[in-house]
Amino acid sequence: MTSVLIDLAMKAPKVELHLHIEGSLEPELMFALAERNGITLPYADIEAVREAYQFGNLQEFLDLYYQGMSVLQTEADFYDLTWAYLKRIHADNVVHTEVMFDPQAHLERGIAFDTVLSGIERALQQGERELGISYRLIMSFLRHLSEESAFETLAIAEPYLDRIHAVGLDSGEKGHPPEKFERVFAHCRELGQRITVHAGEEGPPAYVWQAIDQLKVDRIDHGNRAMEDPALVQALVDRGYTLTVCPLSNHKLQVIDDLKQHPIKAMLAAGLKATINSDDPAYFGGYVNDNYGALIDQGLIDRDQLLTLLENGFDGAWIDDTTRAAHKARLAQVFA
Repeated sequence: MTSVLIDLAMKAPKVELHLHIEGSLEPELMFALAERNGITLPYADIEAVREAYQFGNLQEFLDLYYQGMSVLQTEADFYDLTWAYLKRIHADNVVHTEVMFDPQAHLERGIAFDTVLSGIERALQQGERELGISYRLIMSFLRHLSEESAFETLAIAEPYLDRIHAVGLDSGEKGHPPEKFERVFAHCRELGQRITVHAGEEGPPAYVWQAIDQLKVDRIDHGNRAMEDPALVQALVDRGYTLTVCPLSNHKLQVIDDLKQHPIKAMLAAGLKATINSDDPAYFGGYVNDNYGALIDQGLIDRDQLLTLLENGFDGAWIDDTTRAAHKARLAQVFA
């Protein structure tokens, strides 16, 4: 039965709503870009990089993540990174992806905003034409940096906002509550941007409350720790929030000690609109189908819950109703 369910999950059309494009940098591409750009990496070979992809918490991962970014220098680099991701998810039957990028991490290295955006966007446009994968692009602010830095980045981004579909907030949660950026996101709303914020991964339920009440987000990234507060769970259900959940990431970053402990079943039982995503797949051991497969292997979801998760993805995606209906009709055919 498990193999049948996994096969169904693999074949089903799906979306990905929580993906950091810099986190899809596989070791092989990291080395290729380092060689192309004359950058010396602190690793002897690809296997040494893979060994380094062992970390005990979010901050240890982020230290490695930002180090890996050093190889991304040119528009071609960002194109190659994004195109490699798109080819990989095409194999997973992803038909729509909502991609986050971290401009501050590149601006502080002297990489121009246009270089980053144009490389990523060129690949996304090609993916839509050639692979049939539609997209939305999310510009994320780094919460460990200051409000001032976020405002400066937003000012740089303003001429390009017609090419960006939403703004987000990521990086290390601890000590950096959403309310730190309340004024930034208020301005983003004034500029017509949708908002999605990482909250309740390592941070407490209070951070999720801040995201929905003070930042007035459209979506919550992660949200695991919302389960600790029944009133918060009910608020998320009543207000119809989509949660972009990342099981393998949660396990790899030790948000949970064992994948069997993952709250996805409880989330669905509570009526939360949970979705399944890969987060930073090169670092966390799997793309979106790997995440579905892991949940099935652990006996955490059955056939009905699998369908609910897939439908929640389409319902939570920033796509038009006609496109959504077409994708869900195809999904129903697969399950039939």
